[in-house]
Amino acid sequence: METDGLWSRLGESRAVWRGRNWPLGATWAPESTNFAVYAPRATAMWLCLFADDESAPGGETETRLRLTEQSLGIWHGAVPDIAPGTRYGYRAEGAWEPEKGLRFNVDKLLLDPYGLATSGTIRNEQQLYGYSWEDPTQPDHDDSAPVTARSVVVDPRFDWEDDTPLQRRWRDTVIYEMHVKGFTKLHPEVPEELRGTYAGLGSPAVIDYLKDLGVTAVELLPVHQFFSEPSLLERGMVNYWGYNTVSYFAPDASYSSSGDRGEQVVEFKTMVKELHRAGIEVILDVVYNHTAEGGPMGPTISFRGLDDLGFYKRVPVPAEGPYDDTYWDVTGCGNTVNTWDDLALRLILDSLRYWVSEMHVDGFRFDLMSALTRTGTEIDFHCALLIAIGQDPVLRHVKLIAEPWDTSQDGYLVGRMPPPWVEWNDQYRDTIRDFWRGASHGVRDVATRIAGSSDLYADDGRSAYNSVNFITAHDGFTLRDLVSYNEKHNEANGEENRDGTDNNRSWNHGAEGETDDDGIVALRRRDAANMMSMLLLSNGVPMITAGDERGRTQRGNNNAYCQDNEISWMDWSIDTDPAAGGAGAWLDVYEHTKAVLKLRREHPALRQRHWFEGSPTIVGGPKDLAWLHPDGREMLAEDWDDPGLSTIGSFVSGGPLRSSDRYGQQILDDSFLLWFNGADHPVDVTLMEQKWVLSGDVVLSTSENLPPGTGLKAGDVITLGPRTFVVIRGS
Repeated sequence: METDGLWSRLGESRAVWRGRNWPLGATWAPESTNFAVYAPRATAMWLCLFADDESAPGGETETRLRLTEQSLGIWHGAVPDIAPGTRYGYRAEGAWEPEKGLRFNVDKLLLDPYGLATSGTIRNEQQLYGYSWEDPTQPDHDDSAPVTARSVVVDPRFDWEDDTPLQRRWRDTVIYEMHVKGFTKLHPEVPEELRGTYAGLGSPAVIDYLKDLGVTAVELLPVHQFFSEPSLLERGMVNYWGYNTVSYFAPDASYSSSGDRGEQVVEFKTMVKELHRAGIEVILDVVYNHTAEGGPMGPTISFRGLDDLGFYKRVPVPAEGPYDDTYWDVTGCGNTVNTWDDLALRLILDSLRYWVSEMHVDGFRFDLMSALTRTGTEIDFHCALLIAIGQDPVLRHVKLIAEPWDTSQDGYLVGRMPPPWVEWNDQYRDTIRDFWRGASHGVRDVATRIAGSSDLYADDGRSAYNSVNFITAHDGFTLRDLVSYNEKHNEANGEENRDGTDNNRSWNHGAEGETDDDGIVALRRRDAANMMSMLLLSNGVPMITAGDERGRTQRGNNNAYCQDNEISWMDWSIDTDPAAGGAGAWLDVYEHTKAVLKLRREHPALRQRHWFEGSPTIVGGPKDLAWLHPDGREMLAEDWDDPGLSTIGSFVSGGPLRSSDRYGQQILDDSFLLWFNGADHPVDVTLMEQKWVLSGDVVLSTSENLPPGTGLKAGDVITLGPRTFVVIRGS
């Protein structure tokens, strides 16, 4: 294909120096910018530079410079006098043999996989695809530049001042899962021009709220540059959650208030610095398991046009379709990243290190981690990625959270991830939901989850903090919807309510959706407070979904991934009109959540590192943990198998704890008695007589007859109201 004569007329001629093959990406310096891109099977490579020009078609000119140097599969060159903010991309020439995993098409502009920022977005038009829609076996020769994004050259310099990693211990961590845009889009105290942005999230009003609530870390839904799926664009919708990454080094430009020519990088760093100043860690939800290019019939945006054969996993046996060779998909998104490939693995590790070293984030939550742990198609806990992260001096000490499943049957790995990984524990979620909706079969599983899920994590030397406990997450009902809906209501998604899980384990308390019945609303609020209390006082790492503490609703939508509107955004109003579709804030639940977090923060007995043993920590002392029957005695073996028992107490001793302080000294704390009544009727409970704690005061309660401050003593009989939770602190 003869292209040089045509392309030389598209922009001015510029010198290309030899450059070097590392680091990958665009490395800016005042003298020259080095460009390096991996495409081992390409036969030629062009660097394309874009400049604004109102007189040119599309408002810009394109200069194409051939990279003639290649070593170790990396094309490279240095170009002098490149200013930060310059937009660029690549065009790779090579074989068009899709049946062999070769999909080179020089007419398609490609994002730099190592690009530090991205400008513009994609449009779902024929030019975006490497193949012809009329005949998928043939390449499409229309230029994709008018319908796709560009990478951006970035000046990496930033004044971090005295910012250093917070390195908060897991047992002291409370995670707050949130969406950058949704959390601030409607916030009345955030300047309007900053709402929905990194700057808005780092603003004083937001930081003050997070500190007042008492969380210690924000877990941000994906902020790596992502694009919406073509199917959503066709419906006039977007991928709001962001689980469709296309650039693993670039902060998504749509959350930037200051621009998309590198300004988003500075704005993200400033946000992190401000959160760190407030003592709040930043954890990123990362999606390395698949990319926005989708299945083999998806668009060509980056990886597919550079190294399709290496970057994506293939099926063991060719599938039927336009091509004999196609992708192996355990993500449900059309492709699976091939972590066994050297350069795909290198990209993931380089990306992680970049976000820690250059962007100062404190950890990562890995979406569909099981898909990344495969050697070939088999789960392998000795796979290259896990080994590499475990020995990496930068990564092995940051917070590493796995979503331990993918879409396959063999990918469910809860309790099986190796140290130092911690896990989202969906068994905790399901057990606690069932208990408070009256669907559990006794209290055995409930006690196991409250105590830290030792059945999942104790057998290989891990601690209770290896369980990230949660009752809700971005995916599913909010806490308010969990107590307000029996069924999902996803009609707004445009999929005829077929999407989203049907296994919600929810209870509407007698009316579907919002109601003006004060009795039902009171029951819902109490159950929300009950679940929040149990979550925050269970052994392990609690995760709150943003807005649950104040009754955020998605109107029964349990799969709001495409709802970039008031369905998903945080409602900061206090009182709204239910008749107009509004729902007032549950500020009583907010105040209760603050109180529980304060109690947890102030008392190490309620956030312990070591497993409870059910035995004294010192000779003659009380058991570190004792499970109590309402009759005023310890639970017996037969009690655990009683399907009708839905009330249980736990005595947590504070003197001394099994853990010592940093100086090796014993830690002494108050002792606590926690009572959980999941029954729909009042239950009389006898406070067991023993010699260690003779009296105490109620410090938290959802039972109206036992308000905080109520004094009690051993041997008293108290009445727990229906579906209530009470905490008594020993004195």
